[in-house]
Amino acid sequence: MPVKTDELLDELTHHLKEAREIAAKAETEDRDFTDEERTRLNQHMAKAKEAKAGLEKAKATATMKQALADLGEGVELNEKSGERRTASGLIVPPSGGSLGESFVKSEAYQGLMASAPRGGFGAKARVQSMPASYKSLVTGASDTSAGAFVQTDWRGLQVGLDLFQRPLRLRDVVANGTTGSDTIEYVRVTSTTNNAAPVPEATTADAPTSGGTAGPLVPAAGGGYKPESGLSVAKVTTPVRTIAHWIPITKRALSDAAQIRTLIDSFLRYGLEEELEDQMISGDGTGENFEGLANVSGIQTQAWDATGTGEDMQRLRTLRKAKTKVFTVGRSVPNAYLLNPVDVEAIDLSVNGNADFYFGGPGAAGTATALWGLPVIQTEAVPAGTGYVGDFRKAMLWDREQASITVTDSHADFFIRNLVAILAEMRAAFGVIQPSAFVEIDLAA
Repeated sequence: MPVKTDELLDELTHHLKEAREIAAKAETEDRDFTDEERTRLNQHMAKAKEAKAGLEKAKATATMKQALADLGEGVELNEKSGERRTASGLIVPPSGGSLGESFVKSEAYQGLMASAPRGGFGAKARVQSMPASYKSLVTGASDTSAGAFVQTDWRGLQVGLDLFQRPLRLRDVVANGTTGSDTIEYVRVTSTTNNAAPVPEATTADAPTSGGTAGPLVPAAGGGYKPESGLSVAKVTTPVRTIAHWIPITKRALSDAAQIRTLIDSFLRYGLEEELEDQMISGDGTGENFEGLANVSGIQTQAWDATGTGEDMQRLRTLRKAKTKVFTVGRSVPNAYLLNPVDVEAIDLSVNGNADFYFGGPGAAGTATALWGLPVIQTEAVPAGTGYVGDFRKAMLWDREQASITVTDSHADFFIRNLVAILAEMRAAFGVIQPSAFVEIDLAA
């Protein structure tokens, strides 16, 4: 127990003891308090009350500190650089800033540039930065997701690399969490049985009778037995995986902060997140791959529904029936469809018997935003002819370390070629909590 808490406890005990002795003396002598005793009693009670309040505040502070420790590492502010860091040195970026912006403002980059002769790197200058590691960016909306848009300075690359990137939205609909461990253990719900029913009052106290050597006990008639429901779960262990890649740039480009920001935000960070989305969907669980949604046992399936006239009608019926399975079998509320752009195109081009577009034709938004009342996430990570619908809140993405940026010329022959490598890597884990809350859809006629 902290020293301050011990002192307050001793003080509280002392004043309560003194007050009790005054009260006990008056009670033994069967008399009222004297004026002096009443004054002393009020003083001790006031000081005891003050000590108690201080003790409660100290305990609340200790409890809050422990809760913060349980939630994760503490965060400290560097007054000089303005960086906020965890105890292990991970940088907590300011809200609204991009990863590239955080890096060029970081101590790692500033220290690297401070070591550059005349503010730039020449042919003989060595390049080696300290890693700039970032925490808890996966769990919030980013500049490459649908949740936020950050205007960056595009000087250095006149054509933004975002023109060659697909939108990444899957992590906007899954549940997000953090971890400080290298291994995640979680409980996966494999099946549920709900036998809840109205039960009459018991009319007999008779015990169940034997059903024979092989049979179960037979309940007594009128016993008022309550039905038993079932919940099957399995403990699943998944390791935190590392996703990484690097690019070469010239030493001259390294001196251009605007260009470095663009490269980190529009290429390095995006590349990590694109692979993360691919792994969440199609990772096969072998080697260093995630166990992606497509390879989790227990996910429901919806076959192609041949009812109705024409493939367009059948495709839409198939998608709608899959949504129903999430409700009725998965006992969950679906919150998104996951479709390949080729299948979204086929849906947009669906026509009825009069050749009228179901979704309004070229002038309408089509299915790019919604289908059967649910948002549509388009991703090439899902193969054409296959789709998914489900309650993606029952899939979990754990952030261990979102991004680490390191710059060095100590790679191959980069030192003698005036080249440097920028390495980006992240660590995360993914798991499906309830497989039955998802349906794999066959969209091939």
